Amino acid sequence: MALKDIMVVVDGSRHAATRLDVAIQLANDHDAHLTGLFVRMVPHVPQFVMSQLGPEVQKVQNQYAQEASDRAHKLFEDKVRAGGVRAEWRSVEGNLIDQVCLHAKYTDLVVIGQRDTSAEAMEGEDQLVDQVVLDAGRPVLVVPYAGTFPHVGRRIMVAWNGGREATRAVNDAMPLLQKAKHVEVMAINPRGGARGHGDVPGADIALHLARHDVHANAEHVFSDDVDPGSMLLSRVTDENIDMLVMGAYGRSRLRELVLGGATRHILRHMTVPVLMSH
Repeated sequence: MALKDIMVVVDGSRHAATRLDVAIQLANDHDAHLTGLFVRMVPHVPQFVMSQLGPEVQKVQNQYAQEASDRAHKLFEDKVRAGGVRAEWRSVEGNLIDQVCLHAKYTDLVVIGQRDTSAEAMEGEDQLVDQVVLDAGRPVLVVPYAGTFPHVGRRIMVAWNGGREATRAVNDAMPLLQKAKHVEVMAINPRGGARGHGDVPGADIALHLARHDVHANAEHVFSDDVDPGSMLLSRVTDENIDMLVMGAYGRSRLRELVLGGATRHILRHMTVPVLMSH
C-alpha cells in the first residue's frame, strides 16, 4: 500500500498549525494528496429557547461556526501553498466524530491532534481519537499538542507484542517504514507461546520487514516494576525516535468500545506523533 491520500483534521485550536506542518511533510514525502477537514458544529438549541429568543440565536451560532471555518481555511491554504502539495479543503456541518469517521474511510492516513486537556473541549472532542482509531478502519496519526516536529518518520519505533493490533499497525505503517532511515522494533516484557513471541522476541517481524526492504533492529526489555507505556516512551526519548507505531487496544465498557490501558497512557503522555491501528 502507498500513502496517496492523507486527511488532516483542522480546527480552531492553536495547535492546528503544527498538525498541518506534520501532514504537509508526510504528503511531500509520499507525493500524496492532502485533504483538510473542518467540521462546523452548531449546538442544538432547545425549542423553548428558540421560542423565547427567536431564530437570531441560531443565526449567530451559524455565523460563528462559519467564521471559525474561514479562519481555518486560510491557515490551511497558506500552509499548503508554502508546502507545495496537492490539496483540497472540506468544510462540513455535523457531529464531529461522525464526520471525521465518514471522511476518513476514503483516505490512506488520518492526522488528528492529541486532546489538550488544558483547553475547553468542543462537543465530541474528548472521544475523538478513541472513536476514529476504533471505528474509521484507517491508520490514525496522532500529533501531540506540545512541541514541534520538523522531522517525522525518519526514526521510527514499532511497539511489538505479537498481537493482532500490532500486526495491523505494522502493515498500515509499511510505506512510512520503507522510507525511514532507522527502524527499531521494541518488545516490552515479551512472553512466548502461540499468541506471543518466538525464541528471539521481535526477530520474526524484523525478518518480515527486511523482505519489504525495511532494515529494522529488534530489541526487547523486561521491567516488571515499570509500566510498559512509560518504558516505551522512555525508549522513544533515549533512541531519538520521531514516530511511534503501535496497535490500539480496545476494551468494552457498558457496551461502548474504548481504548485500553497502555494505549491510553501513550495518548496522554506522548512526546512524538503516534501512528495507531486497530
